[in-house]
Amino acid sequence: MNRIVLWLFLVLGLQLSALGWAQFPRTLTDDLGRSITLKAAPQRIVALLPSVTETLCAMNACGRLVGVDDFSDFPEQVKRLPRVGGYFNPNLEAMVALKPDLVIVSVYGKLHEALEKAGVATFAIKPESYDDIFRTTRLLGRALGQEAQAERVVARIQQEVYAVESKAAKATARPTVYYEIDPTPYTVGPDSFIGVLIAKARGQNIVPRELGLFPKISPELVVQKNPEVIVLTHPGAADLPKRAGWGNLAAIRNKRVCAFAGEQNNLLSRPGPRVAQGLQLLVGCFHPSLR
Repeated sequence: MNRIVLWLFLVLGLQLSALGWAQFPRTLTDDLGRSITLKAAPQRIVALLPSVTETLCAMNACGRLVGVDDFSDFPEQVKRLPRVGGYFNPNLEAMVALKPDLVIVSVYGKLHEALEKAGVATFAIKPESYDDIFRTTRLLGRALGQEAQAERVVARIQQEVYAVESKAAKATARPTVYYEIDPTPYTVGPDSFIGVLIAKARGQNIVPRELGLFPKISPELVVQKNPEVIVLTHPGAADLPKRAGWGNLAAIRNKRVCAFAGEQNNLLSRPGPRVAQGLQLLVGCFHPSLR
């Protein structure tokens, strides 16, 4: 009888280890540089970035989500979850009321401090570069005890990106590109995840690397660089020719302005599991013959 019990415990232990559950408590370092000790695999999670929501669901962990930020809308099932605000309007009371054992936050702002004062554990991430997509996925996999699922997501993303990138490689030209996030204007540097997608789509980003990942620039820089293609992820294409000197830009004269909104904007702006679909949008914009 004792041998049977011992055997059952051994089998159960192996199964739990495969799932990552037997490896808790574990201590991880988040993107604020904090050492976070998780006593057990979190089962009630609030995600405050849409890319995190999508990544957790891609790892088959949607069922652990009990709340999301106002902008998380994919996959379809997360639309039914409670909303707890966003970066500019976080609803601390709503988060605490959900009794999460982990809230995944952005490194920006002080929300993690307020949550911790309320007795809620937080984990901060900063997905901004292309490599961050995979690093963050693996980090979240470790936080949830789902390393194997995270690796499968990483492999799938890389395979999908490679397929689109191979298609883009057939292009004979590499147009110069200006990508605008908002009319301030904020744009993307070559080392941001969007900047890397521009390169993979066989475009040449006009923004100098030394300006950073998501810099605010002078409109005169765009006039000076005279891009062949402009990509917008805000409503404002009609106003571009009204900017000083912009009416003569090659992209505007040749009607090569690609404006992406709604779901298409989400595909481009979220460093998560659907990034290959965002890359496909850029390929179609830069090289219409490859659509």
